[in-house]
Amino acid sequence: MKFMKLGSKPDTFQSDGKNIRYVASELASDIVVNIGDVKFYLHKFPLMSKSACLQKLVASTSEGNGDEVYIHDIPGGPSAFEICAKFCYSMTVTLNAYNVIAARCAAEYLEMHETVEKGNLIYKVDVFLHSSIFRSWKDSIILLQTTKSSRLHMCEEVKLISYCIDAIASKTCIDVRKVDWSYTYNRTKIPEENGNSNGIRSRVVPNDWWVDDLSELEIDLYKRVIVNIKNKGIVSPEVIGEAIQAYASRRLPGFSKGDVSRSRSILDTIVRLLPAEKGSVSCSFLLRLLKASVSVDSGEMVKAELVKRIGQQLEEASVDDLLIRAIDGEATMYDVHVVHKILEGFVLRDEDSKTELEDGNDEIPEVRKPGLDSEASKLMVAKLVDGYLTEIAKDPNLPLSTFVGLAEMVTNFPRPRHDSLYRAIDMYLKEHPGISKSDRKRICGLMDCKKLSVNACTHAVQNERLPSRVVVQVLFFEQVRANASSGCSTPDLPKAIRDLTAGVSYESSRSATTNTEDSEVTASAEELRALKEELAALKLQNGGLIDKVNGDTKRAATSRMKGLLSSKRIFSRIWSSKGGQGENSGSDSSESLGSASLEEAKYTPSRKGRHSVS
Repeated sequence: MKFMKLGSKPDTFQSDGKNIRYVASELASDIVVNIGDVKFYLHKFPLMSKSACLQKLVASTSEGNGDEVYIHDIPGGPSAFEICAKFCYSMTVTLNAYNVIAARCAAEYLEMHETVEKGNLIYKVDVFLHSSIFRSWKDSIILLQTTKSSRLHMCEEVKLISYCIDAIASKTCIDVRKVDWSYTYNRTKIPEENGNSNGIRSRVVPNDWWVDDLSELEIDLYKRVIVNIKNKGIVSPEVIGEAIQAYASRRLPGFSKGDVSRSRSILDTIVRLLPAEKGSVSCSFLLRLLKASVSVDSGEMVKAELVKRIGQQLEEASVDDLLIRAIDGEATMYDVHVVHKILEGFVLRDEDSKTELEDGNDEIPEVRKPGLDSEASKLMVAKLVDGYLTEIAKDPNLPLSTFVGLAEMVTNFPRPRHDSLYRAIDMYLKEHPGISKSDRKRICGLMDCKKLSVNACTHAVQNERLPSRVVVQVLFFEQVRANASSGCSTPDLPKAIRDLTAGVSYESSRSATTNTEDSEVTASAEELRALKEELAALKLQNGGLIDKVNGDTKRAATSRMKGLLSSKRIFSRIWSSKGGQGENSGSDSSESLGSASLEEAKYTPSRKGRHSVS
C-alpha cells in the first residue's frame, strides 16, 4: 500500500477523555474548535495561516477570553480535522488509501488552498493521489470504497470519484500481457507445484483478472465503473458479462424479507448494465435474474427486458431454468405465462431473421441468420419445451388450454421424434384423469404417431389413458414399420385406414364436441385386442425371418404375408363398423397398471398388460 508522510515535528496531540483533544505546548490555547461532540484546544496562528475557512470563522466570533468556533458538517468528522490540524502544526502525519479521501475533503472544506500558503495541504494530497494512489490498483479500489464514509457531494465537487473510477477502468482495459501489478490483491505469484515452497512462478493473467476485486464495490460505484469500462470499448462484452455475473453472485446470494428493497435496487441496476450483445451472459444466468425479479417484485420493464433477452438465446436453457415458481395466490405451481412470453420472443427472433434475409440485408449477424443454425436452435427449443411440458403436467391445477397453447407454439419446429411430447401428454393424462374424451383427443392431437419410436409405440398400445383411435393409429404405423424393416410393401388398404394414415387431424375435435364423439368410427375392445395379437404375431414372424435368413426364407416370407393380409381384414372390419360400439372402455380408463418411464420400460411382444409413462 502506498503512503505519504507530511511534516517533521513530533506529534504532540493528546487526549483528555473521549471528547477533548489538545496540543501539549508551553503556550496556552487561544481557540476552541468544536467538531461535533469533540473539542479541540488549539492555537489561532498555525490554523489561520493555512485555512481561509478558519480565518473567516475566527473573524466572525466575538472577542473574549478564548474564542470558540463550531464546525458540525466537516467531511470525515473529528479524525479528518485532526489530520488537517496536525498539518498546520507541521506535525508528522501519514496519509494512505484509507484516510486520504477524508483528509482531502476536509482540506477542501477548510479552504487550505495555494492562495493561502504555498505547498498547502490540498496541493500535497492531490500530488499524492495522482502520483501514487490512482496508479495502484489495490489502493484505487480501497479509496473508492472509503468515499461512502465521506460526504459524497464534496468528493464529487473535487472530482475525486471520477478520477478514481477512470483510473480503475483504464487498468481493466490494459492488455493482460502488460499487467504486472497484483491482481486480486495477492494472487499473481503462486508456489511451484513441485513441492519447493521457495520457488514461485508467474501465473498467466486471465482476461477477467479484475472481476472479483470490483465485486467489493457498492452498487452505485460499481455501476459507474462498469459504464466507464463499456464506454472505452476495449473490454469484450463476454468479459463484462462475466464481471456482472460475479457481482450478482456475491451481492445477491439470497433474498431475505429484510432486504427486498435493496435487492430490488441491485437487481434492476444489474439488468441495465448487461451488455447488449447476445451471448455476453448465459441464458441460465438471465433466467436466474428473472426468477429473482419475480421474488423481489421488480418492475415490469425489468422483467420484459429479461424475457426479451432470454428469448434471443432460449436454445441454451435447461428445463430446470424454466421452472419459475408462480407468485403466491396463483392457482398453478409454475409461472407458465412468462415462459409463454419467452417462447414468443424466440419465435419472433426467428421470424425477424427470415424477414431481414428476404429484404436483402447482408449485415444480419451470423447468429441470427436462418438456416442450419436456426433449425438446430428450433430443434433444441422443441426438445426443451417437451421437457418443460412434462414437468408442468404434474401440476393438477394446470388448465388443458395452457398446456396445449404452449405445445402448439413449437408445432412446426423440427422434431425427428415425438417421444418426449408423448411422455408429456401421458403425464398430463395421468395427473388429470377426469378430463373429457374430447379433451383427450385434443391433447393427443398434438403428437404425430408416425414420429414415435418403436419403444414408444409399444408403450402407447398398452397405455389405457390414450383414446382407442390413437391406439389403432399407433398399431397401424407399427405394422407398417415392421413390414418396411423386413423389405415387404404394404398392400392396398381400405379407405378408412388410408384416411387415418394420411394425417386426418385430431385438431377437428377441438371445435366440434357435440357430434364428433358420436360420429367417430371406433373399435370395440374385442377387435382392438385381436388387432394387437395379430400385430404381435406379425412381429414374431418378422423376427423369425431374420433368424432363419440362411435356411427357411421362403416359408417365413409366406407366413409374414398371411399375417399382413389377416391384419388388413381386421382393420377393414374395425373401420367398417359405424360407431355402434362406442369408445373402448379400457382405452379411456384413467388408471394404469404400471408407472415405468419410457426409457426404463421393458416391452415384450406379449401385450397382456398396459403400462404408462410417468
